Amino acid sequence: MARRDTASFAFDDTVGTMGADTGESLFQLGLKHASGRGVELDYVEAHKWFNLATLKGHTEARGYRSDLAGEMSRQDVAAAQARARAWLRG
Repeated sequence: MARRDTASFAFDDTVGTMGADTGESLFQLGLKHASGRGVELDYVEAHKWFNLATLKGHTEARGYRSDLAGEMSRQDVAAAQARARAWLRG
């Protein structure tokens, strides 16, 4: 990611998609996907998690989502938003 360095963050490797119900858990998932640490590098998936973390009130996630969107195509951002809506629907 251009302006944010995920290498300096401590990742909680116990966070999984099941039970990711807090803004911090969702944010950690975004960091993992944005950096490819422990999962496949996937900006669409990272954007999805940052978007969901923002909805849960995680203020830092908003900046990461914005930075990431600047590096993604409009189609990829739309796909990330669709994934976030699908996740919310369960």
